[in-house]
Amino acid sequence: MEKGLTYTSTTQVTPENTALTMGSGDLPVFATPAMVALMENAAMNAVKDQLEEGSSTVGASIQIVHTKPSGIGETVTATAVLEEVEGRKLSFSVTASDSKGKIGEGTHIRYIVDRERFMSKL
Repeated sequence: MEKGLTYTSTTQVTPENTALTMGSGDLPVFATPAMVALMENAAMNAVKDQLEEGSSTVGASIQIVHTKPSGIGETVTATAVLEEVEGRKLSFSVTASDSKGKIGEGTHIRYIVDRERFMSKL
């Protein structure tokens, strides 16, 4: 797997993914947990076509700042760029933006896992 793999995931802010509905706040704006999920989705998709059959990735760590609100109807994009590969450990830079500019950024760590072995731990 090579550094530089990238993917952008997109969503629209709806009542279902606001802080008010998700319980992470009491305002009808894009929820931080929704932004985190969008960032993780971008990272997962950036590398999924490079994985061996039977493998997947799982999120292990994310450190982000959510700096600006996005209102209902706004389109939010999250982009992940693979910055480092250390064995099974994958390190990404992640950013999120809406039509007004950057709304969040950070780093995300994922690990490559064998699907069957991982699920057998349940």
